[in-house]
Amino acid sequence: MPLQQALRDCHAAYRNYFASRNGKRKGPKIGPPKFKRRSNRQAARFTRNGFSLRPNGRLYIAKVGELRVAWSRDLAADPSSVTVMKSPTNKYFVSFLVTVDDGREPPAPVTEAETGIDLGLKSFAVLRGGKTIENPRFFARMERRLGKAQRAFARKATGSANRAKARMRVARIHETTRNMREDWLRKQVKTIVAENQGIYVEDLNVRALSRGRAAKSVHDAAWGSFLAKLESKAARTGRTFVKIDRYFPSTRLCSDCGALSGPTGIAGLEVRRWKCGCGAVHDRDGNAEINIRREGRRVAAAASPESVARGHRETGNACGGPVGPGETLARFAEAGTHP
Repeated sequence: MPLQQALRDCHAAYRNYFASRNGKRKGPKIGPPKFKRRSNRQAARFTRNGFSLRPNGRLYIAKVGELRVAWSRDLAADPSSVTVMKSPTNKYFVSFLVTVDDGREPPAPVTEAETGIDLGLKSFAVLRGGKTIENPRFFARMERRLGKAQRAFARKATGSANRAKARMRVARIHETTRNMREDWLRKQVKTIVAENQGIYVEDLNVRALSRGRAAKSVHDAAWGSFLAKLESKAARTGRTFVKIDRYFPSTRLCSDCGALSGPTGIAGLEVRRWKCGCGAVHDRDGNAEINIRREGRRVAAAASPESVARGHRETGNACGGPVGPGETLARFAEAGTHP
């Protein structure tokens, strides 16, 4: 049965590939299926005819027998399939697929607070009012220990028992790092959703950022996982979640006068505080959070059912003011043309 499931997955992968080539599949173009990288993670999926749940709480798998399970929760419905997974540290998990009518959680208490979220590497996130979430840098904290374990692993003879033990030490460090990051991300998401009715974030191109000079730090921060968890939690608890355009100049835009006078380029990344021509002095991340929150309100208002019913595709911001920054004096470099 797991072999048949692997063939079905391969068929679905080829179907998505050809649909992407023909333009029938939305999103970025995808390549043909490839063999997975060899790792010590294994999985086998069984359909309804290959497993059953015993009255004594054990799981019966065809050709395997009864397995004792430490249940983390009760199943919401009868499962249609089960996946048995083995982690690189030789831990076994079972995941059940069930169908429920409504996956929404009980609605969270209504609050008037709203916040924009400006993600970064120096500080993981800056919220409304200048509240800062420090970047824990889990991988950076474990990197020295990991390097020591990997060097010991490389010195062991291939196929030896000591090499298997050394591989297990490396796998445990990776697993510990991943578990700490997942636990921290879920706690932050729960706190943000509980405290805010409206949540506005940037649509970051995490894939492109993870290929640059700060790739290791971007992977360690796990922005993509954080935004996915935040969007899912907000939808299940009835919160407003809006992604603004990734090209919106939240950092360069002055939150007081609307002029694009902020720092630009790679050199501008080192500037943490800057002064606008109108005299306002801004903190880089705090100013970006204010602009993200205002743009998120505008996008949410434009997408509201009342606005769509009136035929308005764009509206003013939540305060009723104009969307544009208004008239400002041009800088000296902009007053003329190039020779």
